[in-house]
Amino acid sequence: MSEANPEEFPIEEVPAGHDFIVGPILKTLVLFSLPTLGTNLLQSFGMTANAIWIGQLLGEEALAATASANMVMFLAFTAVWGFSLATNVKMGQFIGAGEIAEARRSFGAGIGFCVGLSVICAVLGWIFTEELLSLLSTPPQIRQFASDYLRVTFISMPFSTFSMLIGVGFRSVGDAKTPFYAMLLTSALGIAFNPVLILGLGPFPEMGITGSALTMSVSNFIGAMAMVGWIYWRDLPLRLRGREFSFLWPRGDDLGYIVTKGVPMGGMMVISSSATLVMLGLVNREGALTAAAYGAMIQIWNYIQMPAMAVSITVSAMAAQNIGAGRHDRVSGTVSAGLVVTTALTAFLFVLLVLVADPILALFLGAGSKAIPLAEHIQLMSSWSYIFNGLMMIMVGVLRSYGVVIISMVISALSLYAARLAFYFLLYPAIGADALWLSFDFGAAVALVLTWLAYSRGGWRLGFGLPKTAAFTLRSEPA
Repeated sequence: MSEANPEEFPIEEVPAGHDFIVGPILKTLVLFSLPTLGTNLLQSFGMTANAIWIGQLLGEEALAATASANMVMFLAFTAVWGFSLATNVKMGQFIGAGEIAEARRSFGAGIGFCVGLSVICAVLGWIFTEELLSLLSTPPQIRQFASDYLRVTFISMPFSTFSMLIGVGFRSVGDAKTPFYAMLLTSALGIAFNPVLILGLGPFPEMGITGSALTMSVSNFIGAMAMVGWIYWRDLPLRLRGREFSFLWPRGDDLGYIVTKGVPMGGMMVISSSATLVMLGLVNREGALTAAAYGAMIQIWNYIQMPAMAVSITVSAMAAQNIGAGRHDRVSGTVSAGLVVTTALTAFLFVLLVLVADPILALFLGAGSKAIPLAEHIQLMSSWSYIFNGLMMIMVGVLRSYGVVIISMVISALSLYAARLAFYFLLYPAIGADALWLSFDFGAAVALVLTWLAYSRGGWRLGFGLPKTAAFTLRSEPA
């Protein structure tokens, strides 16, 4: 396939959205983060509603089967997520530099590579579903449920990946609202049609757990198509036409950037998810009551970390555009604003959830459960780690925008494995299970300190013509 020359295509203005280059930093960051946070909340809420429908309509065994399937899919998506982040960074830099044709080329390359990779993962997953479930030691009584659900979920992977990349494109050009509206549509369709396909209501056949997985697949597809329709209706710079579809076949330098930057980014997620499994094994050693309390806290922690995730995405997008525009001076302000907003939101959620811990934990554990006091203890001991993690994620987002990714992956391995496990095994004989809960805080503190050192004093700065100065200062103009 012949390559298209970006000089052959007109250079449009960036579409109306948040102005990352000259707009007020704090206001822009907050207004962009809110719909991003809303998108994450809707996605989590949709998954929770899906689990509720399955549990209520098909029973506990079907619900247990989705846990195995979701674990497999999460690991599969880590292979794609890192590449989507690399695409986001490259697009943002080109948008900031006003090179819209190159931004479109990066967008097409990201879609082509990530969707192609997801198709390969989907085909392999479909073929080796039974082998994957055997590796997870899936119990025989839920094996058929898990197999049916996982096969259809693998089919939906290319649609989910495509939807994710379209959302990445919108956020790269400063539009976080369109992905939010698309997720609103996707979630509404998923919630409404789950019981229809599970039970076979109206003209639809009864499909059981397969119907639930198919609902999610179709909903993701419709949400993605809605965003694509909006792109072409408004003739946004993200659209591809004619020879521009050749951008979907990545050329050497585009592919090189996506792979070399995407692998370490995805590696961070693999390290994080595998560390979670290790900690779960240590928790299970403490008995069923502790495991139940910890399981409830995981549900709460998922929501505590969402503001930091949204702000980190925003900081990375803002930094990427300012890097492309040569406005390194604005990056420091973006980091400072991100740190303040993340600390405020995460601390607020922490305090709020401590104050209303009993009724929230009762939703997961049941009123009067003996695990509730233990869960409250875990909450007070370990939730501090999410404030540290939030601050770290802001700096990681900026490093990612500069293409500095390997050091963050190394820090993740050191903090989530070496620091956590060393703390746990050294102090467990003295303080028992509290060593496990405090190890979360210790590991997060180590990650924060190491990331701060890498950000503020790392030699990577010299590669961009930046001075090695105090923390959170990027004042010089580009080389």
